[in-house]
Amino acid sequence: MALLNVASSIKTPSSAFMEEFVLTPTKTGPLDRLTFGVKDMFDVKGYVTAFGNPSWKETHFRAKSDAPTITTLLNEGATCVGTLITDELAYSIMGENIHYGTPRNGAAPRHVPGGSSSGSAAAVSGWLVDFSIGTDCIGSARLPASYCGIFGMRPSQDVIPSLGVIPMAQSLDTIGWFARDPSILDKVGRVLLGKAEKSSTRPSRIFIAEDCFQLSSIPQSVLTETALKAIQDKYAAGITIETINIGEYLNARVPSLKHFNVYNYPPLAALNGAMQTLARYEFKVNHGGWVDEVKPNLGPGVAENVSTALKTTGAKIDICHAIFSEARDVINELLGEDGVLLTPTVAGPPPTVGTNVYELSNFNDRNFTLFTPAGVAGACQISIPAGTYEGLPISFSLVAKHGADTFLLSAVEEINNAINATKEEAKATTVAPAIKEAKLTARFA
Repeated sequence: MALLNVASSIKTPSSAFMEEFVLTPTKTGPLDRLTFGVKDMFDVKGYVTAFGNPSWKETHFRAKSDAPTITTLLNEGATCVGTLITDELAYSIMGENIHYGTPRNGAAPRHVPGGSSSGSAAAVSGWLVDFSIGTDCIGSARLPASYCGIFGMRPSQDVIPSLGVIPMAQSLDTIGWFARDPSILDKVGRVLLGKAEKSSTRPSRIFIAEDCFQLSSIPQSVLTETALKAIQDKYAAGITIETINIGEYLNARVPSLKHFNVYNYPPLAALNGAMQTLARYEFKVNHGGWVDEVKPNLGPGVAENVSTALKTTGAKIDICHAIFSEARDVINELLGEDGVLLTPTVAGPPPTVGTNVYELSNFNDRNFTLFTPAGVAGACQISIPAGTYEGLPISFSLVAKHGADTFLLSAVEEINNAINATKEEAKATTVAPAIKEAKLTARFA
C-alpha cells in the first residue's frame, strides 16, 4: 500500500470527506480503476477515526493498521481516496453533523443525505467516488442510499468481518456499500463476500409487503409499477407475485414478540421496539463509559438518542435475542432460495436541510419500522432508485434471506437492466408518434 497526496480535513460544508488521501491498489483485480471512500468508523493506518465527533478523535489514537475491508478492496484493484463524514457516534439517520457539516446530497442539494453513512452516500451521489463503504445498523446504509438516489446494500448479518470498524450494536451492525451502478455494487459485493462467481438463481416469487407500503407517503404504484412490469415482461415471465402483511406473518410465527406487544402495537412497531431496545443496550455497553467520562458535545437528536441508550437496562435483552433468532428462521423459510420481499426503503423523500429533528419524530419512527424485517432477521437488503416523486429521489427495496447476498446482488442488477429497457421502450413509443406528426405537418405545410 502506498500513501500519497495526504491532505488535511476538508472544511467546506458541502464536502463528504473528513480526510483526503490516496491509498493505491496493492494488486490488480475486478475493481481496477475504481475509486472509493470509507466511512469515518473504519481504521486507516496513521489516522485517528473520529466517529463523527471531535471529542472522540481527541481521546483516541492513530490506527496502526487498515481495517481488513480496506485491505481487501486495495488487493482487488480499487483506490481509496479518503474517509467520509458520519453522523455523530453513528447515532442519527439525518445526515447532519454539527461539527463537520452536512454532506451535499447530489440528488437533492437542499435536502439531507440521510445517515448515519451520510458522507458515504453523498460521495457516490456527487460523483466524488465510484463506490463507497459505510455501515448499517438500523438503516444507516439503506436510508441514505434512498435519499441520495443511489444503490445501497445491507448484507446479511455477520457474513463480512467488521474488524477495524467502531461498533455501534454488534447484533445489528453490518458493513454496507453504495454505488450509482448496480454492476459496481455487485462487483464490490462479491469481493467483500469472497464470491468470485455471480449467482445464476433468479427470483421465482415476490412478496409485496402491503403493511410496509402503508407506512410510506409515496403511493405504491409510483414506487413499484414500472419495476413489476419490467420484471414480468423482460426478466422473469411467470414469476409469482403476491401481497403479504409481513408484520402479521411474523407476529403469528415469532412467539417471543408477545413480550413487546403489551400495548397492542402493530406487529412491525413491536418488532421495531425490540430492535431499538437491543441497539440501545449494546451501544451503552460499547460506549456508555466513554460518554459518561468525556461528556462530549452532541448535536440535536443525537444527544437525546445517546441519553436514551444510556438509560436502557438489560431486562429484555434475552427476549430480543430470541425474537431475532425466531424472525430469522421465519424469514428464511418464507423467502427460501429464490424469494424476495419488496418494500419501500423509507417512509418518504428526504427532509430539507435544517428541518427541526423533533418535528420528524413520527416520520423517522416509520423509517425505523421499515428497517425491521431485514434488521431483526439478519437478512440482506438492497435499496434501488425508483426515479423521483415531486422532484425528490425515491426508492424501493428487495430483501432476501440471510446468506442469499450474491443472489440478491445479481437479481438487482438484472432487474435494473429490465427496468431501464422498459423505460426506453416507453420513451420510444412516446417519441415515435410525435415524430410522425411532425413529418405530416411538414408535408402539408
